[in-house]
Order: sequence, then structure tokens, then C-alpha cells
Amino acid sequence: MAETNAPRSRLIFILPLVVFAGVVGGMFVPSLMSGRDPSQIPSALVGRPAPAFRLAPLEGLTADGRPVPGLSTEDLKGRVTVVNVWASWCAPCRQEHPLLVELAKDPGIRVVGINQKDKPDNARRFLGTLGNPFAAVGVDPNGRASIDWGVYGVPETFIVGPDGIVRHKHIGPLTPENLAEFKEKLRQIPRA
Repeated sequence: MAETNAPRSRLIFILPLVVFAGVVGGMFVPSLMSGRDPSQIPSALVGRPAPAFRLAPLEGLTADGRPVPGLSTEDLKGRVTVVNVWASWCAPCRQEHPLLVELAKDPGIRVVGINQKDKPDNARRFLGTLGNPFAAVGVDPNGRASIDWGVYGVPETFIVGPDGIVRHKHIGPLTPENLAEFKEKLRQIPRA
């Protein structure tokens, strides 16, 4: 009787592995066959209007002696806008910040920020120490607006055209290695 149960017990151990391999293969084979990079996560927002939102300003944040305004959907129209989702507690946000400061020097680009799940004092200190590249900063204390943008985690950066359409989503920090590609995406968008 032990001999007839041996094949069945092997099947119990092998079957879960076969099912797992099938699921993994089903996830990666279509993207490999299509030539897409499976590490790139597509965004449902690209090619669509930016989500509707209205975020309060980061209280106490000033630039040139004036309060820095909050951020809403309407603020994204009229010129090319880089929307960066960031937080003071995010180490990669600190690493990419000098590149955002550099981008903000281009008069044809407006850089704005969504400050996600942060303490106002920490966010102000972060910008006070590293510089403020943002023409506007909206506070997203519970992460709801970030969810509407499809943010997986900070930092994430979007390019919005002058028509309010999301043109590109960059997941993770901007780095010296990927900045040229990001700038090329910016150059491809017609200015208003």
C-alpha cells in the first residue's frame, strides 16, 4: 500500500510548484514577448487629464517673502508642469532634490510638489535646508490625492502638459543617470 501512495505524495509537493511557475510565467511572458520592460509599471493616467484635487498650502512656507500657494487641478493648466510627490521622511526624495532645484531653473517648466503624509515642520525644514524648487506645494496629509494620482510610493514625478493631460510618470527618484531621459520627455511636449 505504501507504494501506491508514493506517486500521490510526490504530486502533492510538485503540484504547487507547477501552479506557481505557471502564474509567474503568465505574468512575465506576455510583457517579454511584447518587448516591454516588466520592471516598468504602466500608469492609467498617462494620456488622460490629471485627477481632480485641491490641496491646502504647506502652512508657513514662503518664497521671496510671500506664502507659497497650495495646489489644485486648475494650477496644472497653461504650461508644462512637473508634479513631484515627496516627503521629508523619504531618503530618495532627499537624493533627487538637487535635480528638482535644477529643473525649476528652466523658465518654461513649472515645478510643483505634493507633500505626502508629512509633518508640516519637517516638510518646511526639508525645503529650508535643501532649497525650494516648488512654485506651489499642496499638502496631502492622508495620501488620498496621491492615491488618485496612482502613486505607489514616494518619490514619483509626473509631467503634465499645458492642456492638463498627464504625459509621463516617473516612478522612483530622479537621478543623474535618468535625468537626460526625463528632460527629453519634457522637450517633447509642446509649450503653450
